[in-house]
Amino acid sequence: MTSEAANCTATRWLSIIGIGEDGIVGLSPLAQRLISSAELVVGGKRHLDLAGDLIRGRRLAWPSPIAGALPEIRKHRGRPVVVLASGDPFHYGAGTMLLEQVPAAETLCLPQPSAFSLAAGRLGWSLQYVSIVSLHGRALEGIVRYLQPGARILALAWDGETAAKLAHLLVARGMGQSKIVVLENMAGPRERVRTTTASEFDLVDVAALNTIALEVAASPEATVLPLAPGLDDDLFENDGQLTKREVRAVTLSALAPRQGELLWDIGLGAGSISIEWLLRHPSLRAIGFEERPDRAARAARNAAALGTPDLQIVQSRAPEGFANLPRPDAVFIGGGLSDPGVLDAAWSALKPGGRLVANTVSIDSEARLIEAFQRHGGELVRLQASRAHRIGTMFAWRSGTPVTQWRARKP
Repeated sequence: MTSEAANCTATRWLSIIGIGEDGIVGLSPLAQRLISSAELVVGGKRHLDLAGDLIRGRRLAWPSPIAGALPEIRKHRGRPVVVLASGDPFHYGAGTMLLEQVPAAETLCLPQPSAFSLAAGRLGWSLQYVSIVSLHGRALEGIVRYLQPGARILALAWDGETAAKLAHLLVARGMGQSKIVVLENMAGPRERVRTTTASEFDLVDVAALNTIALEVAASPEATVLPLAPGLDDDLFENDGQLTKREVRAVTLSALAPRQGELLWDIGLGAGSISIEWLLRHPSLRAIGFEERPDRAARAARNAAALGTPDLQIVQSRAPEGFANLPRPDAVFIGGGLSDPGVLDAAWSALKPGGRLVANTVSIDSEARLIEAFQRHGGELVRLQASRAHRIGTMFAWRSGTPVTQWRARKP
């Protein structure tokens, strides 16, 4: 680190300092000096109290929402400002939000060990083999995708009730024997570590500041989401409008999700394509368009139950619902092809290099896909699966309705 980077200057005016439950004692001399010399110190009330003896300038506790403090921080540009955050500000902390407003070259970050690092140290776990999740300000169901037999998970809790709610979720999914360790107020004088199982959870007075460690144990009947696409149809609540398992797996392959991409799912139905898209990687995003309110609500329930509560649902008819939304990297059309404007509008919205996949079982809509294939190229595929069904004392094949699929990449 250069001498300029090691001190607050007009260039690096914003210092982002991690602070632990040990307060001032755990801070380096440089961090202590930056706090003492700052004109403005911003942080949660707990952070400001921990550093209270050092603060000489004005204190500003985070408002709700915390982004409301950003204009005040920007007004001090070029003058010393400190933002206090828990542990590592760039690990589920305020750092990312701040750097959306202030260039990295104007900041200096002095992190402390994150809650994940502290928890791993207490438990003797190797972080590279642990799934890391934040449930703070996020839906509890977001942890479902990580619930694999034998998995180790570290989760930041939202509050003192999170661990009990998580225990209830695990029991409901057939994972009641999973080990739960609740680590409270780590690295401070009130630190406490308690262990139980999901089925026997009886911890009370859990501190709001806590991290939860899980070792997942699944019964033979447990609901475990496989890591491959093509979830069992029975996992989706549906009214019959569901892309069936075999076709869904092929469709996900054709959509070819890549890190950070956005999917538009037109004719959301039960939400199965969007949900499986989101399950492929935590960085993926999806917007589903569904005109019927009952189906939109059903898709939202499926998304929560299957660990993708971040599915964004637009209750609107396509293509009217496309307005003012970010352009997609991939588009799936499972419904709405009867409207001649939907396919063209989706193709127009798609980013260059993006993929469009459309499925249909009707002859009329198939004609639209054939025309699109002739105009834009790509591939036209006929998909059909047959299943064995009992007929009396014997079995025979019963074929499902054939699906015509058009898949193309936009130049």
